[in-house]
Amino acid sequence: MDDFEQNQNVIDRLVQWAESKADIRAMLLTNSRTDPYATVDAFSDYDVILVITDFRQYLENEDWLEDFNRVLTVYRDPVRLNYGLETFTRVTQYDNGTKIDYTIWPVDLLRRVTEEPELPAYLDAGYTVLADKDNLTGQLKPPTFKAYIPAIPKKKEYQTLVEEFFLMTFYVAKHICRDDLMPLKYCLDYVIKQEKLLRMLEWRIELDHNWSVKPGAYGKGLKQYISPEIWSDLESTYVGAGKEENWKALFKTITLFRKIAVEVAGQLDFSYPYSLDERAMQYLNQVRKLADRH
Repeated sequence: MDDFEQNQNVIDRLVQWAESKADIRAMLLTNSRTDPYATVDAFSDYDVILVITDFRQYLENEDWLEDFNRVLTVYRDPVRLNYGLETFTRVTQYDNGTKIDYTIWPVDLLRRVTEEPELPAYLDAGYTVLADKDNLTGQLKPPTFKAYIPAIPKKKEYQTLVEEFFLMTFYVAKHICRDDLMPLKYCLDYVIKQEKLLRMLEWRIELDHNWSVKPGAYGKGLKQYISPEIWSDLESTYVGAGKEENWKALFKTITLFRKIAVEVAGQLDFSYPYSLDERAMQYLNQVRKLADRH
């Protein structure tokens, strides 16, 4: 079965299930499978909003999760308030490989969304109505598919990101010296790369695409938007547990960040803080020399 047939089979089963349940009044498919610009494959989730009349029943008894297939495992997102009403999500992996993220809405929540002047981002990114027994979605605004496209940063936002990046490099150096592997990897591979470097890379990508690209979560799909040279540089920053290789990875990450940040500054008429960069590098080199003596 090809990807299209498999996708249609899952959707058909969800629609049949919704139609058979009297308490499900509407069902919406959201996220990547409804975004015409998204890349979808066999591993892509099915993000489904169930609009129901009996919220507590779905929260307190999870037997309904087995209606689609045998459940392998579930992540239970806690009850949250959305437009002042309770909602929750069950991220469900099935034995047959299908992953469905069910978000449960009371009927009144959908009514409130339709009354808002703009769609929330998770619907504006794309949605498809799979079932609607009471015409609850009749006044729902169409998606623009523009949600989650990064905005042009302000000068202060840019400067803050550069400062925070260099601040975190000091934490990496400290944890290398202490031989604290897990906090080292957290700071280097998550905070510095996922939060700081990735954001700068996204700004660089948007400059090449007139602020029209939706970057994937956690850098998903990043490889297709950056040059092979930059991708190779990024790959080289991911290393193992050794102290020396992590020192090298840290300095390679700084070099890559600097290169991208300078390009972004040039195109946005910002000033890259070379003085901060120089002083930060002096400090890091001093720490490395001190560590080498011990």
